[in-house]
Amino acid sequence: MIKIKNLSRVFRTEEVETKALSEISLSIKQGDFVSIMGPSGCGKSTLLNIVGLLDSASSGSFQLLNQEMIGLKGKEKSKARKENIGFIFQNFNLIDELSVYDNIELPLIYNKVSSEERKKKVIAIADKLGISYRLKHYPQQLSGGQQQRVAVARALINDPKIILADEPTGNLDSKNGNEVMELLTDLHVNGATILMVTHSDYDASFSQKTILMKDGMILSEKMNNQNIDILISQ
Repeated sequence: MIKIKNLSRVFRTEEVETKALSEISLSIKQGDFVSIMGPSGCGKSTLLNIVGLLDSASSGSFQLLNQEMIGLKGKEKSKARKENIGFIFQNFNLIDELSVYDNIELPLIYNKVSSEERKKKVIAIADKLGISYRLKHYPQQLSGGQQQRVAVARALINDPKIILADEPTGNLDSKNGNEVMELLTDLHVNGATILMVTHSDYDASFSQKTILMKDGMILSEKMNNQNIDILISQ
């Protein structure tokens, strides 16, 4: 599903050149649940943003569903993102002025789905995630865990090929955080492909594989269910 080879990202100013990613290579298959860990500034969020087509690489190759993403124009990237990727953010990124229903519905409007079909899909996903009784409420009337469920519903509403989760429990207490991780696990069991950035060893343990990054490079990959460490570089 995702094939990345020798991917680099360099940020330049007039005085400074910073290499955020240095020749990263990795593959993610359909149905995988992969975590990326590492200290702040290691490049994990930059990598996630490139996979999410929110940022561009400086060099290398990034294929999504066998299509090369490097070099795509703005409209092409936007189309690929809307058709294939769902985002779950640490800060939920819900719109306070819109109801839960309207927040979930918004991506369908962008994709020009009919009103009747939008209603069916919103009701179905809200029921699946246990937030049907909250559809008329507003984000500020919900707990953190409920807000994140709304964010997950919005991420899933267009049936994305891959879910990108950026610190999905970062603003939640342990109880609500556990609920979100159990929800992601259920999605994975049902066939979802998930790439998650996290600082939490506990959250990463829910995934199949953990990739450890440092200084813009992949140091190691650990198969969580087999407890195998594969050393990439030192």
